Amino acid sequence: MSDEQLTERKEAILQAVVEEYMATARPVGSGLVTEQSQLKVSSATVRKELAALEEEGFLHQPHTSAGRAPTDKGYRYFIDSLMGPSRLDSAIDQRISDFFAHSHGELERILRDTSRLLAGVTDYAAVVVAPNPDVTKVRSVQLVSLEARIVMLVVVLSNGGIERRTFELEADMTEEQVADAQRLLSPLLIDGAEIDASETADVATADLVTSAIASLEVTDTLDGRVHVGGRSSVAGVFDEAETVGQVLQLFERQFLVVTLIKDVLDRGLRVAIGAETGVQNLNECSLVVSNYQVEGADAGSIGVLGPTHMNYPQALAAVAVISSQLGDHLTRG
Repeated sequence: MSDEQLTERKEAILQAVVEEYMATARPVGSGLVTEQSQLKVSSATVRKELAALEEEGFLHQPHTSAGRAPTDKGYRYFIDSLMGPSRLDSAIDQRISDFFAHSHGELERILRDTSRLLAGVTDYAAVVVAPNPDVTKVRSVQLVSLEARIVMLVVVLSNGGIERRTFELEADMTEEQVADAQRLLSPLLIDGAEIDASETADVATADLVTSAIASLEVTDTLDGRVHVGGRSSVAGVFDEAETVGQVLQLFERQFLVVTLIKDVLDRGLRVAIGAETGVQNLNECSLVVSNYQVEGADAGSIGVLGPTHMNYPQALAAVAVISSQLGDHLTRG
C-alpha cells in the first residue's frame, strides 16, 4: 500500500477520476468529477484538488487544457485504499459455474479452455499456467511394451494431468519383465517407497525402472505448461500498435510468462501496474494474477493482462473466482 494518505476529499476526487477513466479511457474534466464525486464543493475547489493530485503524482494531464488521467501511482492508491470488494455479475458467475460443471477430459484441454473462459469473461488476454509436476502426486503408473526394446510410461497425476514418456532400451524386454518393472515402479512413484534390492535380481528389470524414473526427470521445456486465451482481443484493448506487438511477442515466450507471473506473486501482489511488472515493454499494461490450489497446495497460476486502465474490480473478481473453481475442479479430479 502507498505510504501516503490522502484527505477524504482528495480520495473521492481520485476515485471519481479512476472509475471514469477505466470506463471511457478519456481524460476526465473537473465538471464531470464534481458530478460523479457528489462533493458539495465548487468546481473551482475541485480544479484546485485535481491540480494538487497531479502535483503529487496521482494524476497527469495527457494534453494541455485536457482533463486528467490516473498515473500508475493513482491506480495503485485506488486498488489498495479505495476499491471495495467486487463481485461478478450473476450471469457471469453462473457461466463460470456451468463451465466447470461440464469440464471434462485431460488436464491440458481443461487448462486451455479455462484460459479462453477467463479471456471471454474479462475481454483481456488470459494466461493459465499448468501445475508444476514437482508439487503434484502420482495416482497411477503403467508401463506399456510397444516393441521389444521400446516402452511407454504413463503416469496419471493428482491434478488430472497425464505424463507420457517413450524410451528405448539397450536389450529386448519380455512382457513379464515389463510387468515386474511396473510392480516395482508403482510404490516408488506413488508412495516414495524404496526399491527392495532382493526384488531386483533381474538386472534388465532394474534398468527399466531406472530408465523410467530418468525419463520423468526430463523437464527442459515449458511447452504445454502455458495456455493463452484472448490473443484476438489484444488489438482491441491496447491503444498503441507497438504495445499490441510487444504483448503478442510476450505470449510466444513461455518461460518469460511463467517467470513474470511468479515474480509478481512472490512479491505478494495481486496486481502489477505498468512499471511494476518489471518488464519495460509492458509499461502500458497491468497484470492481475492468482495462484490456484490443488489438494490444498499452490499448484499453478492464472492471470489477465490488459491496459493500465483495465476494469480492476471485474478483473480481480474474475481471477479470484476462476482460480478457486479451477483448483476445486482439479482437486476433485
